[in-house]
Order: sequence, then C-alpha cells, then structure tokens
Amino acid sequence: MAAREPSSTDRPLCGEEVLALLRRRWQASYDLQLVQRRGRLYLQVMWAYLEQQSFPLTAQAYAEALEELVATLNGLGVAAQVRDWLETTRDRPRLGKALSLPLELPPGRASEFLL
Repeated sequence: MAAREPSSTDRPLCGEEVLALLRRRWQASYDLQLVQRRGRLYLQVMWAYLEQQSFPLTAQAYAEALEELVATLNGLGVAAQVRDWLETTRDRPRLGKALSLPLELPPGRASEFLL
C-alpha cells in the first residue's frame, strides 16, 4: 500500500505560504499575533502591515517573526484552520480593529500552551 500524500489541509504551513495568503487576500503583509484571552488562544491579523512607512519591523525581522509564528501554529496542530480561515474570511483588518480566529486546539495541546 502506497503512502498517502498529505492533502493541502493537513500539511504544515510555511512563512512564504502565509505571506502569499495575506497578500492575495488583502494586498498587504499584515502583522500576525497569537493572543491568549480567557483561556482561549486566538490568531489575530493586526491592522499594521509591512508596507506601511511607520511599521516597526524591517522586512527581514518581519519574515523571521512570521516564521516563528508559523512554527508555533504548526506545533499547535492548527495549520489547516489557519489556512482555511485566511483563504475564506470576508472581513478585513481596519485601523484599531484586528481580525481574530479562535483556535480550536487538538486535545492535549491546550494545556501545553495555556497556563
């Protein structure tokens, strides 16, 4: 029996893919943050983006932060959720209002990341 090829929904994310999703969806490289609130973990698309003159990170620092975030998302087992949400959400970040994805963590993972 041949090994099953991973589908697009269960393969890990990479920084380049997330950046392409952001740019395709909103034509900008938005800042992404993981936020813990009331025992839940959220991925937030912030309103600031790399192409803004006032953005606090360089392109290299942004890429490094994105890779670190993506590694965490993959470790949490939520790559498919994030990919699907970034591809389908109809909302867009606005000044002062981030978009939030409540992450559904696999059993056992929540206790590792939520204290």
